[in-house]
Amino acid sequence: MKRLFSTLPKHPFSPLTFLLAVSSAVSIAFLFYRIGYSGELMYAFLLWNLFLAWIPYWLSLFLQRKYREAPKKAGFFVATFVWLLFFPNALYIITDFIHLRPRGITPLWFDLILILSFAWTGLLLGFVSLQTVHEIVARHWNAMTGWLFAFAVLFLSSFGIYIGRFLRWNSWDIVFNPVALLSDMFDRVLNPLIHPRTYGMTLMLFLFFSVAYVTVIRLRLHRPSPK
Repeated sequence: MKRLFSTLPKHPFSPLTFLLAVSSAVSIAFLFYRIGYSGELMYAFLLWNLFLAWIPYWLSLFLQRKYREAPKKAGFFVATFVWLLFFPNALYIITDFIHLRPRGITPLWFDLILILSFAWTGLLLGFVSLQTVHEIVARHWNAMTGWLFAFAVLFLSSFGIYIGRFLRWNSWDIVFNPVALLSDMFDRVLNPLIHPRTYGMTLMLFLFFSVAYVTVIRLRLHRPSPK
């Protein structure tokens, strides 16, 4: 268990945070180059999506610093709920491939790499964020509870990405428009047979994110065998 989380950032300015910042900077540089080259703001929304992807990362560092040693407090559950509301934003960027098509003078391959760079950075931010909170849960309950928590978060996030992409709800609508949001959500929970796309997309995203999350963790733990 210790080795599983040994590479997590221990403070806001860790080497891993720096690398994530570099990845973000490269993505932003690609975007600004495209804007300058084409004169179009078509993919400028990726900046906002990347900003939202950083929010759960910083929230997870806050949780780690404040509750790593004593999470069984009401404040921990409130802060984790807030983190969970924003967490799907980190993974949401992969759905921005829906916008990919030939546009103006910009080569399609450039737009593909542009979106991929933002999506990759978002996934990394999300997975490191999840692993950080996963550690807190596993540390103070047990390893099985930690994994159940992680997979539950990925499933709920997959559902959240669906309602964000196709129903156009945002994280803050739970505060500003909770009745309509919950009505849409419960309609799909209570009437699954009339919403096949909801469950199809949710399940596919959940399986993809679950395999990717476990793979990333295993890669971070991997050590080449000595010759």
